[in-house]
Amino acid sequence: MPLPSLIEIVPPLVTGAVRLTVPGSKSVTNRALILAALGSGRTVLRGALWSEDTRVMVDCLRTLGLEVAVRESAGEAANRTIEVAGCGGRPPGGGTWERPTDLFVGNAGTAARFLAALVALGEGVYRLRGVPRMHERPQEGLFSALRQLGCEIRCDAAADKLPARIRPPVARAGVPEGPRSCQVSLRDSSQFASALLLCARHGGWEVGLIGEELEEAAYVRMTRELLAVFPAGGGEFAIEADASSGTYFLAADWLLRRGVADGGPVEVSNWPCSGWQIDQRFPATLDLWGTPGVSSIDPGGEISRRTDLGDGIMTAVAMAPFAGQVVRFTDLGRLRLQECERVAALRTELTRCGVRVEEEGDTLIVFPSVPHGAEIETYHDHRMAMCFAVLGLRVPGMRLRDPGCVNKTFPNFFQKLAAPPPDGLGATILDARDWRPLQGAELLAG
Repeated sequence: MPLPSLIEIVPPLVTGAVRLTVPGSKSVTNRALILAALGSGRTVLRGALWSEDTRVMVDCLRTLGLEVAVRESAGEAANRTIEVAGCGGRPPGGGTWERPTDLFVGNAGTAARFLAALVALGEGVYRLRGVPRMHERPQEGLFSALRQLGCEIRCDAAADKLPARIRPPVARAGVPEGPRSCQVSLRDSSQFASALLLCARHGGWEVGLIGEELEEAAYVRMTRELLAVFPAGGGEFAIEADASSGTYFLAADWLLRRGVADGGPVEVSNWPCSGWQIDQRFPATLDLWGTPGVSSIDPGGEISRRTDLGDGIMTAVAMAPFAGQVVRFTDLGRLRLQECERVAALRTELTRCGVRVEEEGDTLIVFPSVPHGAEIETYHDHRMAMCFAVLGLRVPGMRLRDPGCVNKTFPNFFQKLAAPPPDGLGATILDARDWRPLQGAELLAG
């Protein structure tokens, strides 16, 4: 039974400590699935996230003809053990221009970009398509790089947008397959560079990166470090927990000030420690802010999406009314190109809650405020839903439309909000149609 279309969060009254887990990293899981698919043996991924985005990737690999087995995983309900039989760097399954192999990528940016590079190693024609929002998201930089490598790409509608058909370079007797070097910009999406780097060894590609502060491109750095340790010949690989998902519960701890008034703290027991995920820095934001409502950061304090936080910056924006200080969130341009126009969405919905927010270019300025409850539009964006759900742990009357969109990365998110301590936060979640408390499987998205 799916989550209702409108729910209300009732702040919890908790007296015990909370210690919970969060699912595996989406970014690591989908990178690992590509590397396992390209490998030369059988690879077992343990602790892999099982959500809409990773299911899309698994479905596409199976459509290509790869063998992928999915089994239950102990410890975290949203994780799975996934075994992939690699194709040795040569993906099967290509069709013709008239009847291409059809790959549906939903609204999963990693699947769309990573699979576009993967099929460039195959033979025949492949068609990538998704939901309408995915067809609006940028692909030009990646498609340009793939054309530099000799691919032919035809877009069905808008230029350099999905749906698109991709044909890898065609090998002819005595004729080289084509160029082996390309350049790609990090300006629109670091996923373009990551897609090419994941496939570069098997394609013999030299990938040149263009952009400022390349060493600070956190998700490209994750890709490089994953490439260095992944068992390319088969074996086992453990997926670490998702730091972006963990930020919601660290934010809940900060907002509720557990350990001061409500008993024990909220802890994420499997918090990642590899340094691969930029959102592992989120605890430093909490240290900077100190106690909710008490000014503790320097005037003009800034948090940058480029250098300080990744998707966790959205969590910080939702918390910022309680920071006791004007906070500037900078370098947010890439948020405009993701699941929704996230900069405008954050400004609109916080304003709906009575928060003073100003938008200047790609910067949001959030002023100290006393938010009130409101009916929040989530824009079918999982992170919007989770950010405002966490705010609802502190602010009564917070109602969320389309809460089931959390299935994209965290299908059991609301179960963890509602579970009693120590396994959850003890919040009550109501079906806003009849004010009935939701329980158990009713809180699972999917």
